[in-house]
Amino acid sequence: MKKETPLPEEINRSLYRYDCLAEYTNTIEEVGEAQLRFYNEQGYLAVREVFSSKEVSEATEAIMSIVLLRSRVSPEQFELEFAKKAAVVTNNKSFNEATGESLIRTDADGQIEKKKPKSPSVQLSKPRDQLHTPEERELATRKVWNFVDFEPKLNEMATHPKLLRVVELLLGAKPLLVDDAALLKPPHSGQEKPWHQDMAYRGLDYDRRIIGVWIALDEADAENGCMHVIPRSHMYGAIPHYSVRDWQICDTNVNVESDAIVPLKPGGVLFFHGMTHHGTPNNFSAKRRRAVQFHYAPMGARLMTPQEYRRMFTNEISNAQC
Repeated sequence: MKKETPLPEEINRSLYRYDCLAEYTNTIEEVGEAQLRFYNEQGYLAVREVFSSKEVSEATEAIMSIVLLRSRVSPEQFELEFAKKAAVVTNNKSFNEATGESLIRTDADGQIEKKKPKSPSVQLSKPRDQLHTPEERELATRKVWNFVDFEPKLNEMATHPKLLRVVELLLGAKPLLVDDAALLKPPHSGQEKPWHQDMAYRGLDYDRRIIGVWIALDEADAENGCMHVIPRSHMYGAIPHYSVRDWQICDTNVNVESDAIVPLKPGGVLFFHGMTHHGTPNNFSAKRRRAVQFHYAPMGARLMTPQEYRRMFTNEISNAQC
């Protein structure tokens, strides 16, 4: 018998806890060997002050210019249901879901090369012909990606020397930017991103550890869907993911008791290991929750083969059900 999907309110209540606060470093200039040890032990590093209010404002305006069609480049647009179906069928984020064009390729030695996309892409929760005002369009936008080649302020954020210094320290290698996205939770309707490991998404499944960098553009807190992590979960290794509400860890396999909440002020950053379990609850508040996320792989990293991926991140061997 098919399981009933839990209500969003029940998801927020039962799959996340809000009384255990993550540990923080105050400024990015403080990040050094002690923070590297903490990251390697815990699988995350939260830094309160990284980007200035001016840098945050410029990045937010660049994202909103794409969302509200004010950008010099018109974005590819597609509706959420198509995106969900594409994810369920392929579990693959290595292509432009609007066009089907691959964004990841390998050279003769299997080393990753990133193809430049034709334009940024926007994911909408409603058909675009139903969106008649800027407010309606903003409320319907869930994700924007492929923007660093077209928006200089966002490129500056992704390549900022103080950010890359920390990424290189945590990776232990020169970093290569392999993914960029803005993740939007509109007021009253921002949807949950269930617990998952980023390296379980095709296009991020490298043979060496990757790092996610999550940057708050609005204040992100317990009410509007800030990040949650399971400390030390990167030590579990790869675990199977299932197509339930998204490509996710099975709810019953989430160690909720160990959940640490990571509220951040605008400009604060969460660095996290590609195997760290993390998720964000639904936003029922009246506040926006906009964030930018970048992923970096070590130079020379290679994508897993399909066979390796299935063995690590699916139930192919166990045939277990969620």
